[in-house]
Amino acid sequence: MGSVHAASYLPSGLARILFPALLGFVAGTAMQLQQSQLSPWLVYASFVLLAPVLYALIATKKIANAARLGMAFVVFALLGFGVTGLRASFYESDALAPALEGRDLLVTGVVATLPQRNEAGLRFRLEVESAQLDGQTQRVPPRMDVGWYGGAYATGEALLGLNRLPDDLQAGERWQMTLRFKAPHGSRNPHGFDYELWLWEQGVQATGYVRATAKDPVPVRLAQTWRHPVALARQTVRDQIFARVAQRPFAGMIAALVVGDQNAIDRWTLTLQSLNGFEREILKV
Repeated sequence: MGSVHAASYLPSGLARILFPALLGFVAGTAMQLQQSQLSPWLVYASFVLLAPVLYALIATKKIANAARLGMAFVVFALLGFGVTGLRASFYESDALAPALEGRDLLVTGVVATLPQRNEAGLRFRLEVESAQLDGQTQRVPPRMDVGWYGGAYATGEALLGLNRLPDDLQAGERWQMTLRFKAPHGSRNPHGFDYELWLWEQGVQATGYVRATAKDPVPVRLAQTWRHPVALARQTVRDQIFARVAQRPFAGMIAALVVGDQNAIDRWTLTLQSLNGFEREILKV
C-alpha cells in the first residue's frame, strides 16, 4: 500500500503554510543562538507576543498566497527567536552568583542520581532545597553535581585535612552538608568534550565538593525520601551485582547492561581473554 502524505490530513490552508512555518521557527531559533549576549527577557517576551498578532493578520486578511507564506515564515521566526531567548533568560536567572563561588554554604538537598564511587570518593547529583551562608538564606541553582572526596585533598592554596566519607549514600536521601560552590567550567581543548555544555543540557548550573574535615560540620543524613524511586531501584540492583561479582571490571559491565549505569564501567582494555571471563561472570549471576 502506498504511503499517504501527512499533509493530506490537514486543511489545505494550514498544509500550505506548514513548511514555511517550521522553516521560520528553525531559522528564528538559529538566529537567537548566534547572539553573543542575551537581551533583556522583555525583548524576547515582546517577540513571543507579537507573533500571534501577526498570525492573526494571516488568518483574517485576504492576501496573496506568496505573501501569506512569507508572513508565516516571519511569524514563526519571531516565535522561535523569542521562545529560545526566554528559555535561556530564565535558565540564566538560576545561575550561581559570582559572589558565592569559593564560599562554604550549608546546603540541604536530595540525592537525585546513582552515586558513583571511585578511588577518589563519591560523585552524585544533588537537588538543592535550601542553602545558607552565615545564617542567611542564599539563592543557588536547583541542581548541582557534587564530589565527596575521601582522605587528604588539595586545593589551589593548601593541603587540607582528612575528609570523612559516608559508609553509604543512596538515591533519594536527604542530606545536610557543607559545600564549596563553583560555576561549571570545562576544558577549552579544540574539538574536545564540552563539559560545560553537557551540564547545561542536564540542567546543572553549579558544581561543588563536600567539606567534611574535622573543622567542618559533620554531614547529616536527614531522611530517605521517595522522590527518586527508579534511581534507588537501579542502585539496589547495581549494588547486588557488585556484591556477587568479585572482579570490578566485569561487575561494571554487567551493571551497565542491566541497569544502564555506564559510569560503572572501569577504563580497561577489552581483550579476547577478558571477554571470555566476562561471559563466565554473567553465567554466575
